[in-house]
Amino acid sequence: MALRPIDNALPITPERPKKQAKVSVPVQKKPSEFGVNDENKAPLPPSADASVDYIPSENLKPFQDPESFIQSLIEGLDSKDWVKLCESLNDARRFSLYHSNLLLPILEKVILVVVKAMKNPRSALCKTSIMAASDIFNAFDEKLLDSTDSGAFDQLLLQLLLKASQDKKFVCEEADRSLNAMVKSMAPLPLLQKLRGYVNHGNLRVRAKAAVSISNSVLKMGLEEIKEFGMVTLLQMAADLLNDRLPEAREAARSIVFSLYKAFRENEEEIEEEAWQSFCQTNLPPNHAQSMVKVTLSSRV
Repeated sequence: MALRPIDNALPITPERPKKQAKVSVPVQKKPSEFGVNDENKAPLPPSADASVDYIPSENLKPFQDPESFIQSLIEGLDSKDWVKLCESLNDARRFSLYHSNLLLPILEKVILVVVKAMKNPRSALCKTSIMAASDIFNAFDEKLLDSTDSGAFDQLLLQLLLKASQDKKFVCEEADRSLNAMVKSMAPLPLLQKLRGYVNHGNLRVRAKAAVSISNSVLKMGLEEIKEFGMVTLLQMAADLLNDRLPEAREAARSIVFSLYKAFRENEEEIEEEAWQSFCQTNLPPNHAQSMVKVTLSSRV
């Protein structure tokens, strides 16, 4: 007997397998070590630096047992953990202010660590190192040049000038304070020898910051110190800066000229204006000599 077909029967189709949902797994980037020196990297977010306290010098305390802690300081300065390094730089500041005799044997190492930290793109580490430089200046003054290799101080000076010239305001202001501490604490003659080369630096902001430090150093000098450094040298330096592009450099140059003019008048038995004009004309190109005389004439108007 034949079977009758079932009415309205639908064809059976196989069920398609369901697609699996894609799961995204975040990939953590390996943090760079402190040893990487790249000033062109973008600064890290402010939240990353939130755990660092910027301690004013007056709030730093001496160690209870500094002799037993000096080795820990040396180890901490070698740390690649930036938070640990900030803590060690603050400890170096405490040694500078209260136990400088213990820091003296490793002072050059400390300076080189400070320089390296200034180059780091992490703002907290950079600022802490600049604060350390200020306390070192205040503690060691001109002895800093006698206790370290000349190259270490040169690196420190360059980094401070560069940091004072950048656009990041809170780093720039801290570097300005450190440069002022340097000028205030150190003897002007050896410092001027270090600064004089930067008035011809290719970076106009560095020139301006160097000019300010030079003018502040010259303000501390008496007649004999100015003569020892060289009146003609200062005259030519000021003349170059008077024609600089930045107002900060030109204002510093005018301050140098006033100090030099005052010393010149003390040195000369005759204080006639012709003697100063002759001095400028003898040692400068005509247009520079004229600018120099105008500056001193304006001071008496």
